This record gives sequence, structure tokens and C-alpha cells, in this order.
Amino acid sequence: MKRAILVGCGVMGAGWLKAVAQPDLAQRLSIVALVDANIEAAAALRASLGSPDLPIYADLDAALAGTPADMLFDVAVPMARKNIVTNALAAGCHVLTEKPMADTLENAEALLDISNRSGLVHAVTQNRRFKTSIRRIRKVLAKGMIGRVSALHCDFFIGAHFGGFRDEMEHVLLLDMAIHTFDAARYMSGRNATAVYCQETNPAGSWYRHGAVANAIFEFEDDITFTYRGSWAAEGANTSWEAGWRIVGSKGTLLWDGEDTVTAHVVDGDEGFFRPLREVAIPAWDDDRVTREHESVIADFLDAVETGRSPESAASDNIKSLAMVFGAIESARTRQRVTIEA
Repeated sequence: MKRAILVGCGVMGAGWLKAVAQPDLAQRLSIVALVDANIEAAAALRASLGSPDLPIYADLDAALAGTPADMLFDVAVPMARKNIVTNALAAGCHVLTEKPMADTLENAEALLDISNRSGLVHAVTQNRRFKTSIRRIRKVLAKGMIGRVSALHCDFFIGAHFGGFRDEMEHVLLLDMAIHTFDAARYMSGRNATAVYCQETNPAGSWYRHGAVANAIFEFEDDITFTYRGSWAAEGANTSWEAGWRIVGSKGTLLWDGEDTVTAHVVDGDEGFFRPLREVAIPAWDDDRVTREHESVIADFLDAVETGRSPESAASDNIKSLAMVFGAIESARTRQRVTIEA
């Protein structure tokens, strides 16, 4: 059984422990220590587990020195990411970290260099890749069922009142949330971004300090366009957390509501102002091992540690999604098209 230290004992940390407690993972993994700069938060999480003997620490170095572990789960705030991951890798721990991979692209590149030299597994929790609908859509596009893809468009509008550190973050939507959507576009299309133009605003009535709204146009490989319209301060008609999608191909269009409804129609005839259409049967996805979100991310990470293969959300891949985030931020700052290289 693998031993893991959990760093970050807030709401997200509790969510990770809920995933770890699922039967398939509970047989493979045990949490051996909790770490949080707020020791009271660590104590409260320990109490909720009913594990009074579980070690808790306010200092990561003390936890790494005092508790033998194979891996570390980093669920701390992004600003602490570089220090946590660096120290964990130096201590010989494989690392699975919350998104974003780092608070700057330079820090992400530095962490990737460190992890590559360490030979340890370093992955990022892109849990929303591990959803049934996203897997089904990837299959549709890979099979060419709507023809050659030319564009992906998504709308993300949520009135999210978190409180806490997000209310004070710069670029809050782009840095904290948009990476899920950007990563989904990369994953479903099988292509990477090459450039972006983005406008970022903070609208009247926003309860965030900065950057609650972003509109971006990305250029992807193979002449694919990806557009993103997003807001975390849009009250009255929330979309799904996965956004609402329209994916256009040379033969037809796929629509996804961000939940369980995926439909596609292709042209079925060559006459008429509007061509006749037929509905495409969306392939089923039967392997639920990869559609359990956090549970599936952690299981995939464990498989990578045990087999030596690269995890699906490896840092070396995830940095390409993070580069989209920081490319969009740079474009919004300069009001210029920005080339993306990662």
C-alpha cells in the first residue's frame, strides 16, 4: 500500500480525502499525515476522519522528515505550489498537485525541469478530463464522425461566490478556472494551442477584485479555432461547470450542454438551401474506471507510480494547458495576439 501526505486541509483537501476513501483507492493508498499552515484546519480535518492518531503538521519540511511517504498530494493555494512540489520531489516523493500546476509559467517550467531530473512522477489534477461526456466527445472527433474539425466554441457563465483567496486573486477566472476548459479543448480536439488574443475585464457588480470575465480566441494546430467566453460574475442563468459547447466539423456539428447531453448532426443530402441532416449516434463509454473525476485522477497517478508509465495528466502535458492560461493573461495585458510555446 502506498503512503501519501496531504498538504492543504481546506474544502478541496476534504474532497480529495473523500475520493481516497472510495473502496478501489482505499485498498491501494493510505494518508499518513496532514499538513496545513493553519494547524487548526489540519486538526479539524483529522477530527472529521475520526483518526486521532493521524500526524498533523504546520510545516511541510517537518512532515517530510517525520513521516515516511511515497507520494504527496498538493491541495494548497497556487502561490505555495513551487515550494511544496520542489521540497516533495527533493524528499523522493511522487507528486500529484491541484491545478494550476504553478502560479507562473516560469515556475511551472522550473518544476517540470526538477521533476524530469528526479525521475519521479509529477502530475496535475485535471479531474474534468475524467468525465464520461468528454471521453465520448473525444471518440467522436477522433473517428471523424462530424468530419474535419474547424472550430470549438464554449460559453462558461457562473455566478460563483467562493469568498476567501479567490476574491482577491488577479486574473481569477483565467488562472483558477479556465484551465479546465482550455484543457478540455486540447483533450477533445487532440490539438495544442499556438496563439491567442484575449480581453479580460471585471464587470460592474463583480464581487471579485480582478479579472472575473475573459473572452479569448485561440489558434490551434491544423487551423482549428477555439473561442472561450467566460464569466464568474454572471448571475441569473448558470451554465454547467464544464461550459456549453458547439464543435463544428466539415460534415456537421456536435453540441454538448456540459452535463450528460451530447448530440451531433451531419449533412445527409446535397440539395436545398439548408441541407437535410441526420443525427449521429454518439458512441457509449463503458469504462467507468476513467470517468470518476478525482477518484480516476488519483487511480491513474497510482498506476503511473506503480508501472513507470506516464500519467494522463502528467506535468509535461499539463504545461501546454497552463501555457494557454498565461498566454491569455499576457494577451489581455498587452492587448496583442500572443504566440503560445510550451
